[in-house]
Parts: sequence; C-alpha cells; structure tokens
Amino acid sequence: MRTCLVVDPSNVVRKVACRILESMQYMTGEAETGPQAMEKCMAQMPDAILLDGHMPDVVATEFLASLRALPNGGKPTILYCTTENDSSELARALAAGADDYILKPFDRESIRLKLTSAALKS
Repeated sequence: MRTCLVVDPSNVVRKVACRILESMQYMTGEAETGPQAMEKCMAQMPDAILLDGHMPDVVATEFLASLRALPNGGKPTILYCTTENDSSELARALAAGADDYILKPFDRESIRLKLTSAALKS
C-alpha cells in the first residue's frame, strides 16, 4: 500500500487531507512540525508528502532541500501546499525539491490529479 505523510501545523488540514488520501488507498501519517516530519521520514520514507509551505518552525524550502539530501530522499512525490499563487514562492519550492504544488483548499480530485501527474513525470 502506498504511504503519504501530511505535514501541516493545522490539525484540521491534516485530518481532511488524511481522509482524502485514505479514500485513495494511501496509508497516511501526520506531522505537525518540520522536525517531526524529518524524524518520520528518516524512520521510513513515505511514497508521497503533502508539505505545508508556511510552517511556523521551519522554512519549507530548507526542509525540502534537507529531505532530498537524505538517503532515499528522492523517493517521495512532494506536493507543496500553499494558499497563495505566488509564482516566485512556487519556483523556490520546485527548485528546492517539490515535485508540484497544490493550492489550499484542496479536494480529492486536485490531490489525485497532482499525485498522478507528478508520478508520470518521474
């Protein structure tokens, strides 16, 4: 079964994303902070990650670069989640290692399309 780690400071966003992903046959995990997410990835790298772009404890692009530098860090499909369609922010996230981005609020179809599209690119 495919796995996905949902990294977001909002409990509500994590729960909604997990329900959506579970309906798509993903086994999900959650992390509220960057350090929690890194610890979980180091223990077992997921197949996909939904990463909030505005976490209070870590700069998302630094997290992306650190994650991609890990052994097996190239494995997960990473969707950078944001509320703003800021092209310079999105370019920085993609350059740091995100596979694609998704705008909040997201729904099942937008997540499915982005994960499918990113998987086809790799």
